[in-house]
Amino acid sequence: MPRDELGPAITVVSVAYNGARALGPSLAGFVFAHFGGPWVFVIATLSTLWMLRSIRRWPPLPHPPSRLPPERLWGGMLAGLRFAWHSQAIFAQLLRTMAFSATGSALWALLPVIGQKRIGLGASGFGLLMGCLGVGAVAAGLSMARVRTRFSLEGVVATGCLTFATATAVAAWSPWIWTIYGALMFSGAAWMSVMSTFNTATQTSAPPWVRARASSMHALCALGAFSLGSALWGAVSGLIGLQAALSLSAAGMAGGLLLARPFPLRMGATEDVTPAAPWGDVFVVDEPAPEAGPVAVEIAYRIRLEDVHAFLDELSHLRAPRRRDGATFWRAYRDLADPTRYVERFIVTSWADYLHQRARATVADQEIEARVRAFLADGEAVTMQHYIAER
Repeated sequence: MPRDELGPAITVVSVAYNGARALGPSLAGFVFAHFGGPWVFVIATLSTLWMLRSIRRWPPLPHPPSRLPPERLWGGMLAGLRFAWHSQAIFAQLLRTMAFSATGSALWALLPVIGQKRIGLGASGFGLLMGCLGVGAVAAGLSMARVRTRFSLEGVVATGCLTFATATAVAAWSPWIWTIYGALMFSGAAWMSVMSTFNTATQTSAPPWVRARASSMHALCALGAFSLGSALWGAVSGLIGLQAALSLSAAGMAGGLLLARPFPLRMGATEDVTPAAPWGDVFVVDEPAPEAGPVAVEIAYRIRLEDVHAFLDELSHLRAPRRRDGATFWRAYRDLADPTRYVERFIVTSWADYLHQRARATVADQEIEARVRAFLADGEAVTMQHYIAER
């Protein structure tokens, strides 16, 4: 999708997902009550086979052709994890997704207990509870475009977290069934709003080469934390009781807002995700095989002596992009024989990884490099050397 359409597209997918999640359990409860449990699984199996047919009929778009050597599975996974670790925006969004999903999973995991013990509902009643969550999520999805134009990311997330925490407390303590139904609708709306905001922020902050991997990491953080949190809250409920566990979850959800200061949310600027051509071409006499390595790269700068401190401050900003795009090591050195000469050195696992690293540069990265090169002494140029490990 074009980057400016990612937000609406993610919202549409969320609406479809939550609409199915609202309809599915309701239908399953009806089938279970009237035809028995086996038919629920028969219908689920048939619908899965129909989904396989749909995938064959509408396959994903092919990957665009590339002159670079292909990435291996393990190397590609490590590249995605490395990018997330060294990208402040992506790391913050993944961390907060985990915190929200882990604390919010209590309501989802304990919903059958709420329906059975607090309200006295059966299978069809549980489907109705899930339907309330889904209806709220769909309603929120239909209004997300207007909400995002009026409120900031942090405003949407803060409102959603407080709404979900309040709804969880109501589900834990309210004696009125219709109040619980209403609270579940609000909690579904809050869940969809916050999760789609996290997902949109993650994907719009990732350059094209890593966007699919960023989406996968978002799903892993959301569903992984949800699964582990569900098991944890089930155990906590068994120890301290249903209402105490839900209350603790609501407090944790509200407390998660404290992460906003050290890990703020933001959508990446256009220059942060726009690919840019690297500075110059790589000239080597004998180009190594793609898997050869590790590769050490030295970039030398001869600068004006009075600009040393400002140059080093600017040069240090290259650490994150180098590490984020593939370098396993980065450091700046001063030449002991020449106080005006400084060397930037970084190491990449293989020659193929180095070629990929060069192709991953963004406009924002080039702006940093341009500021670094502005400190070069008159008549000097940047020199680059490449070394391949032999022993």
